[in-house]
Amino acid sequence: MSSQSRTATVRRGTSESRVEVSVDLDGSGIGDVSTGVRFYDHMLLSLAKHSLIDLTVRADGDVDVDAHHTVEDVAIVLGQAVREALGDKSGISRFGDATVPLDEALVHAVVDVAGRPYVVHTGEPAGQEHVIIGGTFVGSLTRHVMESFAHNAGIALHVRVLAGRDPHHVVEAQFKALARALRSAVAHDPRVSGIPSAKGAL
Repeated sequence: MSSQSRTATVRRGTSESRVEVSVDLDGSGIGDVSTGVRFYDHMLLSLAKHSLIDLTVRADGDVDVDAHHTVEDVAIVLGQAVREALGDKSGISRFGDATVPLDEALVHAVVDVAGRPYVVHTGEPAGQEHVIIGGTFVGSLTRHVMESFAHNAGIALHVRVLAGRDPHHVVEAQFKALARALRSAVAHDPRVSGIPSAKGAL
């Protein structure tokens, strides 16, 4: 197992938001999150808890317009922080796979942290993209978060919603499945020597 610190802090400021994200890939799932979008805070805290990635998020955005800019910008910065913290990816498992239930909802997520971003996101129930949760979080933002995070983290991410009825559960199961898949993918594997790729680089 590498003794190198796998931490990163990334800041991003635009006319729409100011975001700071810190991650520790070898943490214990401690989350300290404030985005101004309460439901999103709840999802990010779940992501931290179940990925075992320590996560601190501070965001100040134009949530009086709507939640979109802040939610998107946090996902972008989170992806950049994870990518930076991964370093050269020496000794990691690389792939992660998780299927997570939340009552009636069931979600399967698979990740490859190979540096080639790609997202496949399927299976949300009809109308999920139009649902408003917690007064500000529109259902369509879930896919947008997955895309923004994966593209900036350099992750191939497949998310399949296999079942679900309650909009809150459908979203939360996706974040938890992503978390558990990430937990496996970024973990050190004692049997892996060097970069986990036949090319010798990721």
